[in-house]
Amino acid sequence: MPTEILMPALSPTMEEGTLAKWLVKEGDEVSSGDLLAEIETDKATMEFEAVDDGVIGKILVAEGTENVKVNSPIAVLLADGESADDIGSTDSAPKPAETSSQTAPAEASEQTAPAKGHGRGETEATPAPAAPTSGDGTRIFASPLARRIAADKGLDLAAIKGSGPRGRIVKSDVENATAAPRADAPASAPSAAPAAAATAGGAMPTGPATETVLKMYEGREFEEVKLDGMRKTVAARLTEAKQTIPHFYLRRDIRLDALLAFRGQLNKQLEARGVKLSVNDFIIKACANALQQVPAANAVWANDRMLRLKPSDVAVAVAIEGGLFTPVLKDAEMKSLSALSTEMKDLAARARERKLAPHEYQGGTFAISNLGMFGIDNFDAVINPPHGAILAVGAGVKKPVVGKDGELAVATVMSVTLSVDHRVIDGALGAELLQAIVDNLENPMVMLA
Repeated sequence: MPTEILMPALSPTMEEGTLAKWLVKEGDEVSSGDLLAEIETDKATMEFEAVDDGVIGKILVAEGTENVKVNSPIAVLLADGESADDIGSTDSAPKPAETSSQTAPAEASEQTAPAKGHGRGETEATPAPAAPTSGDGTRIFASPLARRIAADKGLDLAAIKGSGPRGRIVKSDVENATAAPRADAPASAPSAAPAAAATAGGAMPTGPATETVLKMYEGREFEEVKLDGMRKTVAARLTEAKQTIPHFYLRRDIRLDALLAFRGQLNKQLEARGVKLSVNDFIIKACANALQQVPAANAVWANDRMLRLKPSDVAVAVAIEGGLFTPVLKDAEMKSLSALSTEMKDLAARARERKLAPHEYQGGTFAISNLGMFGIDNFDAVINPPHGAILAVGAGVKKPVVGKDGELAVATVMSVTLSVDHRVIDGALGAELLQAIVDNLENPMVMLA
């Protein structure tokens, strides 16, 4: 029976994407692990791999098609002995999404991958059985063909170990399986967690209608700029953040003279290793240590609960053309300044090339946005949900300051603003966290102790 190849979810939040390029064409033979297509998500272009062997019988979605919903058919795979005549004739090729999808996302390897060449079609095969779950409600990842064979043989997929990518169950696993027949799912099995109300494709009120704005500028020369997936996601998430997160702001000035002197000493010693520490590297380390010193603030909002993390996973905003990434430095409190510096440079470089994998820019509890290199004195950053806080960092500038004994002096001062989600962190707790950050930066040698 022909197998549908479905649009994959290449990140937990992906609900639709652009089928940028087919790497196969109709009639091509493919094996598990072969590249099938390139899929554009809101953040990156990623390759999609096949998980079953077969022949590309029909391509249902032409390359370049936008707004293809996750889990909608994009091609049909034929097994040995099958031909294009076995493909059912329908007119149900996927259509662009009109609203945000409520389909539960699949993993990146859950469906078959990208293909070479061009193709069109308006047919789809008989659907495979629904994605199975184990007794505790956990989803079992299996290819559509494997699910069909298991259903025909009465096998329990929960008892079969997958040999495909990330443990996915593929055709050969069920053909060779000797598992016991599948037991009926318990009536009390937990249901899947509800989808988030606000999504990247969600329709939020954002101002006057498009037609109204166009009429307003009728007769004026302008260029319409098409929104790509990243820009749409940035717009939706920041609108969600400002509409749903109760922000409050804490501001401090930080004296950098001790840090700059210490940085200079370290860079001289690290020169032979090709490492050059930036002020931002110290800020990352200071925030990571502060989250350990004030563990109650190392938390995220999860709608009906908070999650307090043990490690310090710190996200850092990286500006790229048309948007931004926030790659996450995981376990930052455990890493040396030189290790953080090297990792941050690598993540930033790949972010600008849109080559980051989803796990590299998702997660974290806390973020840093540094505009000091642009000469910005201070600003208020918008929290990136579900983070509990974000630190906005301004430029270090020389200012007159009054010393402890009342003497007037000149110091390099950096202004920072901590934007805090009041649902996660109360005022006093936020002030304690910011004080810890200030102490770490004004006494940089303590961070290495």
